Amino acid sequence: VGEVLDGASESLVAKARLGDGTEAILKVGLPGSADLAQESRVYEVANGRGYARLFEYDAGRNAILLECLGDTLAQMDYPVDTQIRVMCATLATAWLPLEDPAGLMTGAEKAQWLADFIKARWHILNGSCPAAVRDRALQFCAQRRAAHTRQHAVLVHGDVHSLNTLQVPGGADHFKFVDPDGLFAERACDLATLMRDWSTPLLIGNTAYLLRARCDLLAELCGVDVQAIWQWGFAERVSTSLMLMEIGLHKEGEEMLRVAEAVLMEEVA
Repeated sequence: VGEVLDGASESLVAKARLGDGTEAILKVGLPGSADLAQESRVYEVANGRGYARLFEYDAGRNAILLECLGDTLAQMDYPVDTQIRVMCATLATAWLPLEDPAGLMTGAEKAQWLADFIKARWHILNGSCPAAVRDRALQFCAQRRAAHTRQHAVLVHGDVHSLNTLQVPGGADHFKFVDPDGLFAERACDLATLMRDWSTPLLIGNTAYLLRARCDLLAELCGVDVQAIWQWGFAERVSTSLMLMEIGLHKEGEEMLRVAEAVLMEEVA
């Protein structure tokens, strides 16, 4: 085991070297905070396709050994559209068919989880989020829950963003994902975080128009239903904004929420 890496919030992550000299990454989950069993299952199913390759999982130590990848996409200072294209190209490889959930949360369960989270946090924060925004998010959660079908579900990452997208050494345009939540859900579920992130540029211009344009781009790049992307993205934006405000990151949470409000106002108009 070598240098401990910065940035992990629920695990110890360090560089490592295997017995044959292969570079690797060691990840040890904090007791009571990060159970790596599901993460290891995703890596095992993917077998290196779109995800870092799993070398070994030790359930007793709650630890995994992974393929060592390069810089994160976030470190490369690419424009937003370029980052989106990179992650969508990586998702095309990472979306793998599964015959059954294999112990993973389903898209229906994820939609219900989001709805429960939004309702609970809305009360805790004393209505910091307008009721109309909350209600629209809950409506979309209900629609995505009802839309879940086994035949349209694949292995999805569940938390795709530029910090979880790492370059493959020696492959300038080749990236893989790390830190998967792991879900058995429709592809649109994995595009929710790409609809949620990068709020600042959206607020500079016509917010609703810019977000619609992003949604259309995601639909075009991934061949996924635009309305499903929109609904997952709105629910994810509202739930994350409430989470950020709850933990004291008010500026970031309020910025996300302002986008949701602008979109809702345009829909009503």
